Amino acid sequence: MKVPGWLLRHRIAVEPYEGDSAYGPTYGPAVEDVPALVAYAVRTVRNPQGREVTSTATVYAAPDLDCPPESRITLPDGRTTRAITVARHTAPGLPVPECTEVSCE
Repeated sequence: MKVPGWLLRHRIAVEPYEGDSAYGPTYGPAVEDVPALVAYAVRTVRNPQGREVTSTATVYAAPDLDCPPESRITLPDGRTTRAITVARHTAPGLPVPECTEVSCE
């Protein structure tokens, strides 16, 4: 069961991270108007290297969101940020919604 669409009140844009090149990070085509729920709250998370970093926003979206760590995200307030961690919450066989949680810089 996916998270109900009526809960995803915000719209974001995601540019999926594809890796590094000789000229810096590369991103896939931007996906505009992605339904999401954005929570602006400061919290400490661990990045993929294991270091503690500060997250200023958390995005909740559908479970099929293509947003690897380091992806660029444009939040509803117009701020462009970067995905620190991505967690996919699933519960096969249980009547709870599945979603993707993205911690942003």
